[in-house]
Amino acid sequence: MDQSVAIQETLAEGEYCIIISFPAVQGVLCEGDSRQSRLLGLVRHRLEHGGQEHALFLYTHRRMAITGDDVSLDQIVPISQDFTLKEVFPEGELYILGSDVTVQLDTAELSLIFQLPFGSHTRMFLQEVARACPGLDSTPQDPQFLWLSRYRCTEPQLESPTPGAWNSAPGTWPGCATIGGGRYPSRKGRWGLEEAQLQGAGSVLFGGGAVDQTDFRLAEVAPGGGPTWGRSARGGRRDEELEEAGREMSAAGFRERDSAGGSNCDNSRPNGKGLLVDLSSRGQDKPENLLTRQTKSKSEITDMVRSSTITVSDKAHILTMQKFGLRDTIIKSRLVQKEEDYTYIQNFRFFVGTYNVNGQSPKEGLQPWLSHGIQAPDVYCVGFQELDLSKEAFFFHDTPKEEEWFKAVSEGLHPDAKYAKVKLIRLVGIMLLLYVKQEHAAYISEVEAETVGTGIMGRMGNKGGVAIRFQFHNTSICVVNSHLAAHTEEFERRNQDYKDICSRMQFCQVDPSLPPLTISRHDVILWLGDLNYRIEELDVEKVKKLIEEKAFQTLYAYDQLKIQVAAKTVFEGFTEGELTFQPTYKYDTGSDDWDTSEKCRAPAWCDRILWKGKNITQLSYQSHMALKTSDHKPVSSVFDIGVKVINEELYRKTLEEIVRSLDKMENANIPSVSLSKREFYFQNVKYMQLQVDSFKIHNGQVPCQFEFISKPDEESYCKQWLNANPSRGFLLPDSDIEIELELFVNKTTATKLNSGEDKIEDILVLHLDRGKDYFLSVSGNYLPSCFGSPIHTLCYMREPILDLPPEVISELTLMPLQTEDDGSRLETPMDIPKELWMMVDYLYRNAVQQEDLFQQPGLRLEFEHIRDCLDTGMIDNLSASNHSVAEALLLFLESLPEPVICNSAYHNCLECAGNYPASKQVISTLPTFHKNVFNYLMAFLQELLKNSAKNHLDENILASIFGSLLLRNPAGDQKLEMTEKKKAQEFIHQFLCNPL
Repeated sequence: MDQSVAIQETLAEGEYCIIISFPAVQGVLCEGDSRQSRLLGLVRHRLEHGGQEHALFLYTHRRMAITGDDVSLDQIVPISQDFTLKEVFPEGELYILGSDVTVQLDTAELSLIFQLPFGSHTRMFLQEVARACPGLDSTPQDPQFLWLSRYRCTEPQLESPTPGAWNSAPGTWPGCATIGGGRYPSRKGRWGLEEAQLQGAGSVLFGGGAVDQTDFRLAEVAPGGGPTWGRSARGGRRDEELEEAGREMSAAGFRERDSAGGSNCDNSRPNGKGLLVDLSSRGQDKPENLLTRQTKSKSEITDMVRSSTITVSDKAHILTMQKFGLRDTIIKSRLVQKEEDYTYIQNFRFFVGTYNVNGQSPKEGLQPWLSHGIQAPDVYCVGFQELDLSKEAFFFHDTPKEEEWFKAVSEGLHPDAKYAKVKLIRLVGIMLLLYVKQEHAAYISEVEAETVGTGIMGRMGNKGGVAIRFQFHNTSICVVNSHLAAHTEEFERRNQDYKDICSRMQFCQVDPSLPPLTISRHDVILWLGDLNYRIEELDVEKVKKLIEEKAFQTLYAYDQLKIQVAAKTVFEGFTEGELTFQPTYKYDTGSDDWDTSEKCRAPAWCDRILWKGKNITQLSYQSHMALKTSDHKPVSSVFDIGVKVINEELYRKTLEEIVRSLDKMENANIPSVSLSKREFYFQNVKYMQLQVDSFKIHNGQVPCQFEFISKPDEESYCKQWLNANPSRGFLLPDSDIEIELELFVNKTTATKLNSGEDKIEDILVLHLDRGKDYFLSVSGNYLPSCFGSPIHTLCYMREPILDLPPEVISELTLMPLQTEDDGSRLETPMDIPKELWMMVDYLYRNAVQQEDLFQQPGLRLEFEHIRDCLDTGMIDNLSASNHSVAEALLLFLESLPEPVICNSAYHNCLECAGNYPASKQVISTLPTFHKNVFNYLMAFLQELLKNSAKNHLDENILASIFGSLLLRNPAGDQKLEMTEKKKAQEFIHQFLCNPL
């Protein structure tokens, strides 16, 4: 979460917390054995003469820093001439790809150690700090830091202080910031390290005024976007390729999405149980990528690489280093083709576990589940669902339960081995942990983690999936943990959730020219979780009787997952072991008794583990009845998985053969391809209904790279409603690739298509590297929809939108908002859009007592049916679930080009939050149709709240859901999203609790 606004609120006028993707980094300050969370902000001050100065502001903070009240300024470190920052590796600690970044900050009188989350956020933050160092920016003179006086408790000095004076350990008062020194006069006493240097310390990342004293300089940025090492003359290219391939290197520099609410607690020391915890819940971008080499011997370079944090492993993927030329791509592709020539299969033991903990904290040890009765696994994949069921976790993604369960798992791992945590990823209550034995850590690479929410509106994270993908030796592995839709009758929604996770879960590759990896593009896939498939057609007592008789195979015939897999609607190609254990849901918490609540849920095998890939042998598949914390029982499976391991000698021989053959072929001809199709027509395109067409590219006799390129004066290669997948790639001689053209109209593009300002027309340019361009024509027709139409436009449409001529739709859509009430139109407008009334009326008649309304998603096919009924006016044909109609209403509000509360009133609303009379006054100033819609919706929501005993809704839930839809941040505004979100909710909350 962007916490820069909390910092900005503490600054004086003229100072700015530098805005990058994530301008503030939350880290851990390490003082001996103490670990304290700090928020680090890079603050810029613009000088009167046109230059600028920078300082690091360190804050203590609450769990979620939303406003300035949540942070307290602890210390200021001016970025002066003596400022340096470098990555360090404390002696005895294991490095693994994906671990947190430990950096040492030094000035003349100050030395601090921080652990920062490993990922692109940290990398970008450190890059900004690097740019801020004196001597590396455009500042014409030495920094003086006069502006920092205002942050000290003492009166500012009259004379100009020197940079060193700021590092001289000034006195501090309670609640006041320390500027510069005062924490460590020397390095002694930290982790037992001597003053000279940390043993194993890595390369200097950057330093003010000290560049000439090192062998390093800031990275040059390669065309691919990443930093590059300096290169020798071209004449030695082949020798360089062989030498680099022979080095034990693998690329580090991947993107990471932080686990929401991720822990920043340090666990890098052995805990006395053989567990070596740390290494990360973050991402893949390392700040050593800021470096590039200057003149060094080959042995020095090799030593430097090996002492840096680039993890050694997978030589077949050596060429994913960010050079990405055509020659490198050809070599890599040939290596993949010839993989069997230089690899052999070695079995490794994998433990896979899943546990729905029903929002509980750990109340018992997890050893019976994780380590009892098995030999120490090489890899642990541990997944949780319903980690936290609170509204705070659902809406703000923050939960202390993550740390509690992480600690419980770490303590429950097998005592006969030491493990390193590779990755933690969490989406609300869905969490996945990956550990490996310490000795395997060096063979883990290309770690990526992603999340997909499939809850209401396809985004909320109460349902969905999280995944971690990585390379183990030369085998790609993807582990997915999912929590699919609940309730017996919702098996189609579960099927849809599975498909959404498969289609939307995408992992960025190291080579930016390559398309993202999907789940299916891995050698091994392990899928675990609360899949929520139930037992159908049998009553509760019959199910219990079969369980008592241990007639599991008879019962399994009625299992929804078995039926859906047999119908090939989900998990096609996956395997599941035989179910020899009783259903894992639903029990009375704290017991082994079946559910005795009022609902009396039928037992079901909700918690499952499936797999896909070669060389996989399942050794066990069982539940663990000993654990009674939850209404589910945990499930585990142990596998032997055959992993491709490289034979170094055979690898070198294969590489030499490829390089020799490439030398002969290079520059032989100009690439040329043939396309199976060049004209594409998409008929009757509808709002949020995907259409796909495809064509094949067949390559000639020369390897080539292709890419769709932008036309002159255009930023993208295609219009927003179109996408080519893949949009770039590589083709070996006489090979084919299928390209899919995906057309999808959403809220961003619908309004201009409705008005006729845009049409389904585009030209794609397919470019061959060293070859010619090919032109593809895309056209079609769009069916206008009420989705994406302005409120006042719909009020003037008494007829269904599809019954109106295109010129009328265009005129009404382009009609300015401020002229809606001028009385010049012959047609009397309606008070509110008829489409809005149709949906609300349907819900009022059918769904005021519906449990989980506006929280459980509907079905996509039903949304398409609802949209068609609204656009054709055939409301009598509307037949859909209450949840689908409720979600359609939310999507309708989200699609409005001008929100219900107009952009012009946005800031006034936030300022009035908490003052109901003032808030009502703001609403009264809205244009008539917008005011009518707001009052109509509030009246409906108040009706829902009258039935809260049945539908379980409350003011907070509805305010959270509707706040961000009715009040939207105007385009281009850069304020803190979370702060505004809370104020928007507070604004709506007033109207739900008070008379209208």
